[in-house]
Amino acid sequence: MSGPRTLAAQFAELSGDLLSDPDETVTFERVVQRAVETIPACTMAGIMLRVRRGRVQTVAATHDDVERLDQLQHEHGEGPCLDVAFDRENCIVQQTATDTRYPRWAADALDRGVRAAMAIRLHTETETLGALNLYADRAGAFDQETVDVALIYAAHATEAMRKARLVSGLQAALESRHLIGMAQGVLAVRYGLTYERAFDVLHRFSNDHNVKLRDLARQVIEDRGLPGDRPDDERAGTDQPGGPSIVS
Repeated sequence: MSGPRTLAAQFAELSGDLLSDPDETVTFERVVQRAVETIPACTMAGIMLRVRRGRVQTVAATHDDVERLDQLQHEHGEGPCLDVAFDRENCIVQQTATDTRYPRWAADALDRGVRAAMAIRLHTETETLGALNLYADRAGAFDQETVDVALIYAAHATEAMRKARLVSGLQAALESRHLIGMAQGVLAVRYGLTYERAFDVLHRFSNDHNVKLRDLARQVIEDRGLPGDRPDDERAGTDQPGGPSIVS
């Protein structure tokens, strides 16, 4: 990849490709695949994202070895990708054969044909999302020109991932709202409640039983009532009263 005009044109096309699908999983896979195609010397790529409670997770990888190398970083408690995912600066391992910062991980990487590695922080203005992890089968592969291309690529990848996450979050919120509305209707019919009262019942049950409102709504729809309260036709012939005490 050479020449400013050629570079700009290629990244313009790349940006459109990365932003073309709002699905997070598709975006993650597209980011790692295009990384190998776009970044010189890169032969494998993966994305390691931060999740809850200070943990990280590999969400996309071009090869099984990438996932295994991520796992080994967890096992050894060392590695460039792990460091970068937790707010460290971008990290380049120019030669796994001689690296002294991550000796155990570097030895494992070398055994898998990785001669050089680079981890780039994926971040917005307010948070670190994780790391884009790049691997090469040639020592010293990540020279300054390659690093510059990788940094530009990572910026495009971050924006695509941010937008996909936003869309996924909105879709999840809309789905939750729809499920809760349906569950309110079930409770209104089943127990003779108003929609407002039905929501209060759902909210109280959710808090009392430490279950997410969305999950509770889905179960109410499936069970045609609150969990543990069988429908009238299943109670027929028994002396069990109708409706749990929470709706009274």
